[in-house]
Amino acid sequence: MKHSTNRRDFLGKMITGAAILGMPSFAPMGVQEASGQEGMRLSTDSVENWLNKIKGKHRIVLDVTRPHEIFPFAWAKVFLLTNQATGATEKDCCAVVVLRHDAIPYAMKNELWEKYKFGEMFKADDPKTMTPATRNPFWEPKPGDFSVPGIGNVEIGINELQASGVLFCVCNMAITVYSAIMAQKMSLDPQMVKKEWIDGLLPGVQLVPSGMWAIGRAQERNCGYCFAG
Repeated sequence: MKHSTNRRDFLGKMITGAAILGMPSFAPMGVQEASGQEGMRLSTDSVENWLNKIKGKHRIVLDVTRPHEIFPFAWAKVFLLTNQATGATEKDCCAVVVLRHDAIPYAMKNELWEKYKFGEMFKADDPKTMTPATRNPFWEPKPGDFSVPGIGNVEIGINELQASGVLFCVCNMAITVYSAIMAQKMSLDPQMVKKEWIDGLLPGVQLVPSGMWAIGRAQERNCGYCFAG
């Protein structure tokens, strides 16, 4: 029920954001206007080049829809560690992490978390303080920030996972909707807010048309599917 409510909530926000931006594809009748926007178009070359990095014998796509403690990033590490335990190398494996829906702030730099209060907006707590995060807790964490009983310290920072070959992408559709909602809340230009969010993506995180698009393309490239929160 909770997940169904979250999906309905996002669809409502999508329609609201589309109406703010004047996007004919999603805005309800009465607010559909020709906007001439190019915001939904992405470079085919960039996304195809990113998809071509999906290699290796063992492949999985992790569908991350919301903040959920350490799990969205821990599962990628578990995939690598347990494959190594059964004789596979990192080069034999490829994990693709798709950040969509309420998980999009994890694709962004600390400055945006502080400015736009992402911790409050997306209900993302800082694992250290257990209060709404004002930083991206999974970008360049300090040694010992994450520890699992029975295992010890685990390197599950986005930069650490990237160093092990994990691929990350973020949903342009969700960024479009949520940046428009935030702009309206703060009385700012929605196009400028969206540009700032995209300019503030972490190094190595690929912007994709939508999270669903990325999941579909990854599965076409023989990735197994795992819902990761």
